[in-house]
Amino acid sequence: MTIPFPVVRLAPRMRRWLERPIELAVLACAVLSILTTAGIVLVLFFETAEFFREVRLTEFLFGTIWTPLFASGRFGVLPLVAGTILVSAIAMAVALPTGLLAAVYLSEYAPSSMRRAIKPVLEVLAGIPTVVYGYFALLFVTPILQRFVPNLSGFNALSPGIVMGIMILPMVASLSEDAMRAVPGSLREGAYALGATKAEATVGVVIPAALSGISAALILAASRAIGETMIVAIAAGQQPNLTMNPLVPIETMTAYIVQVSLGDTPAGTLEYRTIFAVGTLLFVFTFALNLVSHWLRERFREEYA
Repeated sequence: MTIPFPVVRLAPRMRRWLERPIELAVLACAVLSILTTAGIVLVLFFETAEFFREVRLTEFLFGTIWTPLFASGRFGVLPLVAGTILVSAIAMAVALPTGLLAAVYLSEYAPSSMRRAIKPVLEVLAGIPTVVYGYFALLFVTPILQRFVPNLSGFNALSPGIVMGIMILPMVASLSEDAMRAVPGSLREGAYALGATKAEATVGVVIPAALSGISAALILAASRAIGETMIVAIAAGQQPNLTMNPLVPIETMTAYIVQVSLGDTPAGTLEYRTIFAVGTLLFVFTFALNLVSHWLRERFREEYA
């Protein structure tokens, strides 16, 4: 026998009196988030504007030498951009096929007991601190790779790229699986009724129907890879080389920000303001990826009655 929960009925005036503080608290949280974002953008803008008073924009965007901490500093950011793109591309090459296949298995093939066992493992991977991933790349993955690639440097782009792919794999797998499981079962049943196998229904019906969520997951994972800091700061070498060779040391935009933020560079100097210029460029990259993700969700969204 169940005991019904007592329902307390309040007068309309009392209900409005109780709801008003809740509305104000929610509004305050929304305003606080907006003000925080605006503050970040304004700080980046003003500090970056001060940087470009002394450095030409063309030199910053198209220069090929990045030595801002030298006596005769050079401020070409392309080596940092190249390093960031290289590591992120390696990470996506690892996470994209592996995460998508894991999502297909969890959504379409795995029994419920297996799904309940695998999902927590993916969540554990997502919860490991990035510092641990960084030392894992430097002290475990790199020595193993050097057995097969003799000319691989101790600091390189390949090892942190692979480990970063493992780190963002749960994001790709989880979001893609959620998108696939949201596809109505009637679409699968219609494919089976036409004689399609499970693999044909998955490839021809489920994945195209879930393309909006899958593409958004991939873009968000790429944005996460571009913004990753500790893995590349520990295992990539912090040497701004303009190269697409994954076997040599490189430096990413986030790793450079960490290097300058350690406190050795005096605040207010041109060298110190480079972190705001690089941070602004990084912000533009991630913001553009988020816009692309939003456009893909709207472009390929499927609505079912």
